[in-house]
Amino acid sequence: MAWAATSPADRERFICIYPAYLNNKKTIAEGRRIPLDKAIENPTPTEIHDVCVAIGLNVLVEKNKLYPREWNRDMQYRGRVRVQLKQEDGNPCLPQFPTRKSVMLYAAETIPKLKTRTQKMGGSDQNLQPGEGGKKGKGKKKK
Repeated sequence: MAWAATSPADRERFICIYPAYLNNKKTIAEGRRIPLDKAIENPTPTEIHDVCVAIGLNVLVEKNKLYPREWNRDMQYRGRVRVQLKQEDGNPCLPQFPTRKSVMLYAAETIPKLKTRTQKMGGSDQNLQPGEGGKKGKGKKKK
């Protein structure tokens, strides 16, 4: 066991959190790891980073990493967050987050409350006006 010789505080031993773990658009087979009712829509690595830094966890963002089950290779789907869960002696860094699942559930609960999320939601509602439908008439078929 090579990992047993390394310290839990080494960067290689930080846990990985991919945005797909928290995404409510994904199925469990596609990589979601938390319940659907607690998952959020399209989280980004930056949002996960901001939430983890705010509670005092040691966090790294790896921008060019891609989740292996992600079929779409666009830049918006790239990135993962590495979080230090344990100290040198093996005890949790923060007692309220002893497991990776507890960190993921906290991030999913807190990300919708971020300013970037609340501003996006408020701005999009103003552009929608009732009564403006996008119906297009059906044209004749050309032969």
